[in-house]
This record gives sequence, structure tokens and C-alpha cells, in this order.
Amino acid sequence: MSKVLVPLATGFEEIEAVSIIDVLRRAEINVLVASLNEISAVKGANGITVQTDIKISDVNVHELDMIVLPGGWGGTHALADDETVQNILKEMDRNGKNIGAICAAPYALNKAGVLKQNYTCYPSVEEEIRIEGYMGDEAMVIEDANVMTSRGPGTAICFALQIVKKLKGEQAYKNLKSGLLASYCE
Repeated sequence: MSKVLVPLATGFEEIEAVSIIDVLRRAEINVLVASLNEISAVKGANGITVQTDIKISDVNVHELDMIVLPGGWGGTHALADDETVQNILKEMDRNGKNIGAICAAPYALNKAGVLKQNYTCYPSVEEEIRIEGYMGDEAMVIEDANVMTSRGPGTAICFALQIVKKLKGEQAYKNLKSGLLASYCE
């Protein structure tokens, strides 16, 4: 069974985090929701709290197939400044493992030096990353090598479905997409 790490920090974007966690779990992917400190309920940007499963420092990076960062500026800055998260991103990239980020979170990938040339993010965040390689609204999800990025809350289900396709294959993707009535996803 594939294992995906979703680290949460105060100020994360709830729609993105919950959509990713929910869709991946529906696809029978093991999702570890991690906090930066103690196992706790982490408060998102809009006041919704999500219970975590594990502390980021207790994650065994060798057991992971993918790490996916939700956006939200508060959470993104915390992930970008957290040494453990940054080290996990670098190790995952060195080993060619999958990395994902949505909304503002490509900023944290860029800080770790793992963001590839082509990417997308929430409009205006590219100004904090780099204009070169920014694909804007060309697609809901951009893949470049082992890194997958998406635009924001409205693309979260499509982003999660693309992760399902990558980890579980075309048939699992199609079945889940149909069951979610997500025909608008590419």
C-alpha cells in the first residue's frame, strides 16, 4: 500500500488538506497527517482544526512514497521554515520519490531546492518563487519529473485524483473520479 505524508502547520488551507487526505484515503492510500510539533489538532487558515496522526520528527522517510504539502500562507511559511520538513523534501527528491504541493506550498518546495523548472501555484505566489517556468492557468496540475503542483482550493480534488493516478494507476483514477462526480478534472 502506498504511503503519503501530508504535513500540516497552523494556517494551512483546509479545503486543500482535507480534499487530499480524503481522496487519497478513498483510493486506499495510507495517509500520514503530521504536525510540526506534538500530535495535536492543527488550526487551519479558516479556523477549522484537523487532528494529526504523527509528529513530523517521527516520520520514517524511507517508508514514504510521496509527500504532499497543502497551501495557505501561514502553513506554507511554517513548512518552508521547518528544518525537518525541508530535510524530508530534499531526501525524497534525492531518492526520486514523488513530491506534491498546491496553492502557496510550491514556495516551500522552492526553498528546499526541489521545485523543478515547470510548476503552477496560486496566482501571485509565483512572484515569491520565480516567474521562469510558471505555467499559470495552463493546467490544473503540472508535473515536472517527480514534482506535481496545483493552483489552489478549487483544484484540490483534481490534484488529489492526479496523485491517485500516479500512485495507483489509471483504473483507480477513473473509478474514483467517476464516484466523486469529478468529470471536470483532466
